[in-house]
Amino acid sequence: MKDNVLSVENLSKRFAPAAPPVVHEVSFDVEDGEIFALLGPSGCGKTTTLRCIAGFERATEGTVRTRDRVLESPDEHVSPEERGIGLVFQDYALFPHLTVLENVAFGLRDRPPEDRTRRAREALKMVGLTDFDDRKPHALSGGQQQRVALARTLAPEPELILLDEPFSNLDALLRQGTRQEVRALLKEKGMSAVLVTHDQEEALSFADRVAVMRGGQIEQIGTPEDVYYRPRTLFVAQFLGRTNLLLSDAAGTEADTAIGRIRLDRPSSGTVLVSLRPEHLTLEPPESDAGPRGTVVGRAFKGHDITYRVECDGAEYLVHTHNRMSYEPGDPVCIRPQEAAVVLESRTHPADVPGGMTEAAPDPEAAAAESA
Repeated sequence: MKDNVLSVENLSKRFAPAAPPVVHEVSFDVEDGEIFALLGPSGCGKTTTLRCIAGFERATEGTVRTRDRVLESPDEHVSPEERGIGLVFQDYALFPHLTVLENVAFGLRDRPPEDRTRRAREALKMVGLTDFDDRKPHALSGGQQQRVALARTLAPEPELILLDEPFSNLDALLRQGTRQEVRALLKEKGMSAVLVTHDQEEALSFADRVAVMRGGQIEQIGTPEDVYYRPRTLFVAQFLGRTNLLLSDAAGTEADTAIGRIRLDRPSSGTVLVSLRPEHLTLEPPESDAGPRGTVVGRAFKGHDITYRVECDGAEYLVHTHNRMSYEPGDPVCIRPQEAAVVLESRTHPADVPGGMTEAAPDPEAAAAESA
C-alpha cells in the first residue's frame, strides 16, 4: 500500500454562500517523496486549492489530511502554523532588514538559539548559499533570493512543501536552472511537494505527476507523459501545447479523416474528435500513398527541428520534423501519422470544433472565476 503524505478529498471552496464554487470536489493524493503539480490557467482555482491545504482559506466542503491527521474538514480547521507544512511564496516574502541567516532562522523561533543557528546554516548549505549568510536580500540575485526562501522552508524539516508559482519572477534562463536545482534538492532529501503553476513546460519537467485544472475542477491526473501524449479532454489536449484536431469517422481502432485513414488509441465508433501532436506527424512526397495531398504554407526552422504548416482539405495542420527535411512553402506533400490518434472525451459536440491545428487554449471560464 502506498504511503500518502497528503490526501485531498472532495475539496470545495465558495467565497459566499450563493456564489459558485471556485474549487469544486477536488481530490488527489501525494505520495511520500513525490512532486505533484497543480497546472492550469489563471482563475482555475489552483492557488485557492493550495491555500486550503496550507490553512490560509477555510474549505467549504471536503477534507485535507497529512498521513492520518485531519487538517481540514467541516468540523476541523488546524491553523497554518500548526500544520507542519512549508510554503514557498511567489514573491519569496523575505524580510529586507534581516540577513540571509536571520531570514532562514526566522521560522525556527521555537528552538534554542544555538540549535536555530545551526539548523539555519545547514539549510543554507543545502541550497548552496553558505557564503551569503550575512548579506541582506537586496544584495542577492533573484535566483539567490528564491533559494533563501527555499532554505527558510527546509529549515524546520517539514514533511510537505507547497510551492506557489515560485519561479515566475525569474528570467527564462535562470528559471530553468533554478527549478532543476530545486527538483534535485527535493529528490535528494526525499521530500514531498505540491507545485502550483500555469506554465506547462514547468509542470511537465518538474513534477512526477500533474493535475490539470479547469473551472475549479481537475480534468486529468497522470504522469507528464500521460497527460501530454494521452489527453482525455479537448481542454487538456489544447492547454498542454499545440495539437491537431481532426473530426473522424471511427470504426474500431481506425478512422477516416481529412488526412486519410489513421489508427486510434482505443476502439470507437461514429463521429469522434481526435488529437494528434505535431511531432506524431511527418511529411512525405506527394507521389507516395501516405494519404491526401496538401500544400506547405509555412516553415519555421528552429535549429533542432522544423515546424511546418500544411493546408489540406481546407484546414491547416502543424507538423514537427527533424531539421533535415527540405520542403518549402508551396511544395505539395502528404501528411503521414506516425502514432495512433488520441480519442478525446470532448465536452463539446465534435461538429462544433473546427479541424486543424490549435494553439494552447485559455480557459473560457477563467474571467468569471477567482484569480489564481
